[in-house]
Amino acid sequence: MKHFTIFLSAALAASVVAYAQTDTILLTRQLDEVTVNAPVAQVTNNHTALTNEQLNQSNTGQNLPFLLSSTPALVATSDDGLGIGYTYFRIRGTDHTRINMTLNDVPLNDSESQTVFWVNMTDMASSMTSLNVQRGVGTSTNGSASFGASINMSTSTPHHLITSSSDSLIASSVGLSFNGGMYNTFREMINAHIVLPNHWRANARFSKVNSDGFLYRTASDLYSYYGDLGWYGNKTEVVGRFFGGSEKTGMGWDGVDYNTAYGIDGVDRRYNPAGEYTTTAADGSDSTAYYPNQTDNYAQQHAQLSINHRFTPQWSLSATAHYTHGAGYYEQYKRKKLSYWGLSFNSQLSPDTKAYGMYRKQLDNHFFGGVLSAKYISEPVDLQFGGAANYYLGDHFGTLHYLEDIPLPISNSPYPYEYYRNNARKTDANIYAKSNWRIINRAQEKLSLYADLQYRYVRYERNGMNDEDMTDLPLKVDFHFFNPKAGLTYQNRGHLLAASFAIANREPSRNNYKENVVYDATTGKYTGLPHAERLYDYELGYTYSHPRFAVGANLYFMDYDNQLVLTGEYNDVGAYKTKNVKDSYRMGAEITAGVKITDWLRWDANLVASRNKILNYHQYIDLYDDQDNWNWVGQDSVVGTTTIAFSPTLTASSLFTFDVAGFTATVQTNVVSKQYLDNTQDENAMLRAYSTTNLNLQYLLPIANRRYPDIRLMCQINNIFNAKYANNGGAEASRFMDGSRCCWYYAQAGINVHAGFTVTF
Repeated sequence: MKHFTIFLSAALAASVVAYAQTDTILLTRQLDEVTVNAPVAQVTNNHTALTNEQLNQSNTGQNLPFLLSSTPALVATSDDGLGIGYTYFRIRGTDHTRINMTLNDVPLNDSESQTVFWVNMTDMASSMTSLNVQRGVGTSTNGSASFGASINMSTSTPHHLITSSSDSLIASSVGLSFNGGMYNTFREMINAHIVLPNHWRANARFSKVNSDGFLYRTASDLYSYYGDLGWYGNKTEVVGRFFGGSEKTGMGWDGVDYNTAYGIDGVDRRYNPAGEYTTTAADGSDSTAYYPNQTDNYAQQHAQLSINHRFTPQWSLSATAHYTHGAGYYEQYKRKKLSYWGLSFNSQLSPDTKAYGMYRKQLDNHFFGGVLSAKYISEPVDLQFGGAANYYLGDHFGTLHYLEDIPLPISNSPYPYEYYRNNARKTDANIYAKSNWRIINRAQEKLSLYADLQYRYVRYERNGMNDEDMTDLPLKVDFHFFNPKAGLTYQNRGHLLAASFAIANREPSRNNYKENVVYDATTGKYTGLPHAERLYDYELGYTYSHPRFAVGANLYFMDYDNQLVLTGEYNDVGAYKTKNVKDSYRMGAEITAGVKITDWLRWDANLVASRNKILNYHQYIDLYDDQDNWNWVGQDSVVGTTTIAFSPTLTASSLFTFDVAGFTATVQTNVVSKQYLDNTQDENAMLRAYSTTNLNLQYLLPIANRRYPDIRLMCQINNIFNAKYANNGGAEASRFMDGSRCCWYYAQAGINVHAGFTVTF
C-alpha cells in the first residue's frame, strides 16, 4: 500500500494500447474465468488461457514451461539446454517455487520445495483440455499462495472430445504420435478416448521421451501415463484418474563459465562438468574422467477421485479426494570433505580431509487430502464456498556407497552407510467464500463486483539431521493467513475494464529453513528463521475485442513485505538459495495485441515492461585476490536500491500464424532483456539479453474419405537463427580485486530440428 502513489503515477503516465489474442473473447460471469474457443491463446487483462490443441501444437517432447514460452511475462529455463529434462519458469520475475499450480483443483506443488518437477510427468500437456495462467494474485486456490501467478489445469475427460448420438453405441478414438530430432531426441505417444454404453467414458495415454540433451551427459529417459474412467449422468459425474511417470536424467545443474556458455573463442558449449574427476596413470600422468551414473532418478504416482453433483439448476457440489506418492534419489561422485558425510576418524584423519565418494540423497513422500466446493448461481449474485485439507509426509536420507581409498571408520556398518536422515510433516487447510454481484446485466452492458475471502492454516514440522552440516534441526512452525481479494469489471460491447486488489501470504519452503536456520540444542533457540511473505497486488486492465483484432493492457503493482528473493547462490542440488528482504516491489505494464490480417494470416504479440526493485538493500561481499589463488583480502558491501535478481525489465513475444488448405505455419519469436544473477546489480554478474525464433510447420493430409485416419505431419525448427545464449545461471557472493565475479551459466542449444507425425483413428 505504501507504494500506491507510485502505481497511480505509472498508470496515469502509461499511454498504452491493448489486446486480447483472439477473434472473439467470451467473458464469463467472473473475472477469474475465461472461456476459450479460438485457435490461439486467449489473453484477458492478466489472464492467459490455452486449450489442448494450443499446448500441443509444437510438442516435440519439451516439458510444459517451454510450451508456455509465449505467455506474457514468462521466462522458461532448462538444465539440459533442450527443455526436456529439468525445466523451470519464472513469471513477472517470480520463480517457480512461488507460483501456485493445481490440476483438477488439486494442489500440484510439492509441499516442501513448493515447486512442480515437470520431468516427473513428461508430456502431461497431451492429457490436458485446458490451462489458465493468471498473473499476480489469483482467485482462491488450494495449496500455497501465488506470488507471481497461479496456473490452473484440467485433464482430458472423454465427453469433451467424443460425442455419440446414443449411449447404446460405443465410440472410440485412438491416436499415435511420433517425432524425432537432433541430439537423439525421440517422443512416442499413444492415447485412446472411449465412450461406453450406460454413460461410461474413459481416457488413456502413454508417453515415452528420450534425449541425449544438448549438454553432454544430460540424457533423459522419461515416461508418463494418464488414465481416467468416469460415469456421466444428467446431474452427477464420478471420475477416477490415475497418472504419473518416472525419470532418469543426467545432471546438468553445475553450470559452466561465461566463455563456455556463449561459445567465445570456439569453446565447446556442450561441456558439462558434472561427475568430472581426475585419474592418475602408472606413469604419473593425469587425465580427466567422468562418473557414468551422475543421475537423478524419481518416480511419482497420482490418484484422484472426483464427484460432481447438481442438486438444482442453481446449486451444485464438487468434491475430490487425492493421493500422491513419490520416491527416488540422485547419485553423485564428488570430492568432498569427510565431514560432509558426518565421518569422524579421531586421530587418523581430519574431518577436513577430502576424498572422492559415491553417495545418494534419497526421499520418499506421501501427499493426500480432499477438496470441497459448493456453487450457487442466480440473479444477480453468484456464490461459491469451500475448502481443502491436505497432509504431507516426507522422509529424506542419504547413503554413502563408496569412499576412495579410505575404509569406513565404523566397524559394523558396511556400505551403504546412512549418514543422515530427517523427516517432515505438513498440514495445510483452507476455507474460502467468494461471490460475484452483477450490478448491471444488460445485453450490451455489464458491471460486476466480486469479493473473495480465504483463511489458510499451515503447520510444518521437521526432525532429524540437516543434510548440509550434519546438525540437528528440529522445527515446528504454525501460520495463520487471511487472504482477501476484491475486483470490479465493466463491459460495454467490445470494451472490458477491470480493476482488482488482493493480499496474499505465503510460508517459507523447506530450503528456506534448511539454508538459513541455526538451532542451538543447548538453549533450544533458533536464529535465522525466515519470515512468511506478504504481497499487496494492484491490477488495472483494459481490453477491446473486435471480430478482426483485439488489443489490451494490464498495469500491475506488486508490493512485497519480507519477499524471499533469489540470491544467485546454489545449494548442492542445484536449487537457488533465498533470503528475506523487508521492502521490495514489482511493477509493470503487460501489453498484448492481435490482428487477423487475412482469412489465412494472423499476428499475435505481447510486450511486458517492468521495474523490480529492493529498497534499502544491504549485502556484504567477500573480496579475493584472483580466481587462481582465492586469497581472502577483506569485504565489500552493496547498499541502496537494487534490481531483483532474475527479473528482466522487458520480455516480448510475437507469433505469426499462416493457415490455408490444411497447411499451418507459425513463426514464434521470444525476446528477454538482460537479467542480473544476484541482487547487487553488478554488470559482471549478468545474463545477456537474448532472442530466439522457432518455426513450426504442420500439414493435415487431405483424405476425403473419413473411413481413413487423420494424418498430420509436423516439423519444428527451434532457434532457427542459431543464437548462442544462456537463460539461467548463478553467482558466488564474492568478488575479485579486478572486479570480476565467479559466475556460472546454463548454455542452451543452437538450431535444432524435430519432425514427426500424428495419426488419429
